[in-house]
Amino acid sequence: MAAGTGGALAEPWDFGNTTETIKTIPQDLFAELCEQIIRYLQCQIPAVNTIELCQRFQAAGIKIAASDLAKVVNAISFVFSTAAKNELSSEELSTKLSGAAGGLPKQAIQVIRHVWSEQGSSLTAAEDAKHMVAVGQLIDFQWKLGMAVSSDNCKSLKSPYVTIAMKVADASGRITSKTFEMTVSQFQNFYSQFKEMASILETV
Repeated sequence: MAAGTGGALAEPWDFGNTTETIKTIPQDLFAELCEQIIRYLQCQIPAVNTIELCQRFQAAGIKIAASDLAKVVNAISFVFSTAAKNELSSEELSTKLSGAAGGLPKQAIQVIRHVWSEQGSSLTAAEDAKHMVAVGQLIDFQWKLGMAVSSDNCKSLKSPYVTIAMKVADASGRITSKTFEMTVSQFQNFYSQFKEMASILETV
């Protein structure tokens, strides 16, 4: 979505090809998607699970790729966060959406306006509504200890290592998995830093 930076209101929003994806989503499912996005922005849920939603859409006979749905989530997140930062009324938001490039469907505008009218005030009233930043969130963290059984370097055979698996939700709510390995010394350093963080938090 090429909508400018910082949620600027001076120029028309441009939803680009995302509009075509939005057109394929039934009104009730789009409303549910918008409500999930609001809850995500309110930090009530860790992420908008686009993969799960995509599976539900496909079960309902709607052919949509997870990557395309993620773009819709990103676009609507932009709309709601910008509306919150600028304290837009539902009428002002509707007007802004109607003037957007890309021809956003009227039904979609009505849904966004309704959801914003019902739940937008709580987002706008949040203390940090004007200071939202695009940060990710840690969803899951797992680790396991392993033993190297083959290596180009014979010295590393039978050396223990730690595998870290994390699930992270980015600013749009899309969940990605990251896996990496650490030597025991690296993990011990990693642990000591977290222990130091925990000690500092106890004094807050």
